[in-house]
Amino acid sequence: MTEEQSTSTKEWHLEPETEYRFELDPGTSLAIKLVRGHAEVFGAELAEGKQYLFGSECKAAIFTWKGCTVEISQPSTEYVSDETPMAAYANLHIAFEQMRVRALRTLHGSPAHDDDPSASAEPPRVLVVGPENSGKTTLCKILVNYAVRAGQGWSPLLANVDPSEGGWAAPGALSAAPVHSPLPTSSPANPLGSAATSAPTSLSSNALLPLVYWYGHAETKRNPLLMDRLIRNLGDNVNDKYDFDTEGKVSGLIVDTPSSFGAGTGASDHRHKLIKACVDAFRINVILVVGHEKLNVEMQRIYGSQLTVVKIPKSGGVVELDHTYRERIHNYQLHTYMYGQIIPAPPGITQATVGGEALTELTLAPSSTVISFDDLSIFRIGAETMAPTSALPIGATRVVSEMQPVPVDPAQPGSGLLNAVLGLLAPPNPDENERYDEEILDLTVTGFLIITNLDIPRRKMTILAPNQGSVAGKTAIVGTYEWQDQ
Repeated sequence: MTEEQSTSTKEWHLEPETEYRFELDPGTSLAIKLVRGHAEVFGAELAEGKQYLFGSECKAAIFTWKGCTVEISQPSTEYVSDETPMAAYANLHIAFEQMRVRALRTLHGSPAHDDDPSASAEPPRVLVVGPENSGKTTLCKILVNYAVRAGQGWSPLLANVDPSEGGWAAPGALSAAPVHSPLPTSSPANPLGSAATSAPTSLSSNALLPLVYWYGHAETKRNPLLMDRLIRNLGDNVNDKYDFDTEGKVSGLIVDTPSSFGAGTGASDHRHKLIKACVDAFRINVILVVGHEKLNVEMQRIYGSQLTVVKIPKSGGVVELDHTYRERIHNYQLHTYMYGQIIPAPPGITQATVGGEALTELTLAPSSTVISFDDLSIFRIGAETMAPTSALPIGATRVVSEMQPVPVDPAQPGSGLLNAVLGLLAPPNPDENERYDEEILDLTVTGFLIITNLDIPRRKMTILAPNQGSVAGKTAIVGTYEWQDQ
């Protein structure tokens, strides 16, 4: 190692049950190598001797159960903590593992063990709720990764109903996918790892094929009726899958939720309806409340008699994320969707990997295509700005309902389409005998487009997509997300 390289890397010796936490500044990247011992990032194991890259303002932690030595290059903010909630999270995993084993035993008709004859034979179906910046997504990843690593062949289903998270798709989407291998963490641009829809399918981490619905906004309160419907659609799809895949059902599911579920202004606000939609749609039997006493009491009062509510500690490593950071993350996510995962390695680092995958295979060449206005049918769900029903004059009714698909004409001034993100919908089911007005609300998303230019005199528009498929005759929905290629 040259002197220049040795000054930019540093070794940390971590004691058992401690974690090395780091936060990256914009435009910086970090390489971590496990020199000896065992370590994991949010439940995904690190391989010894491999360089792992982190970028896009990633904030994460390397945890070790038995102690390890890691080599770090170019961190921004870093420290080691011996106060972690990992023991509590591991206990949760063990409890869920017991539920899976009991469910599998019941499925195969094996006799139950006598140690707890009253125990339920249901697999874990878990809803994770908590306020903003409480580490819900991190907990979901840890629980999923531990289940996958258990060596029992589990493939738990992870559902993301937080439209501001992005998940495997673009921000504004709700999605679910069965997870077969540990979810890596390398950047918030891919919070749940990569999906086959946006990156080269030769990567093992891209075996994920998520089911995606397009909500199109960051805030759940923007259109709670649409959120409710999409959550129930997602749940229906999951339950249909389980009807055909009883072995998969045994692995259970974990649902990550938006922070708006964790804090509200009163008993009548929309979040209770959306939490109930999740409980019903996914047939939830465990609610995990992350670090919030009042919310725990609330959930115990409403659901304690019908399912298990558990309050679990929030990690001290959770970082307070502001609005501008979240906006930058959305830009990273959309850039990654179009171009693939691009994290430059720090100086002197070669043979680096992103989540254990080789770097060179992760770039894409998106396709920019000029199409006619008539090629693509574009809709907006509900009116552009929707006053609450209580603000309407007495006796007045809405002309456009929150659930009504409204056609958008690109030729109209103020259409709001320039730089807009569009969810491209799957074609309607050919088996349906009759169409219905709100059918497009129930169609899944096959991909995302950005409108980069509108030529109104020639009735042409330029769209950017990750691949070169034709969109002629297809339908798309526009939300409130915009993106410009920097």
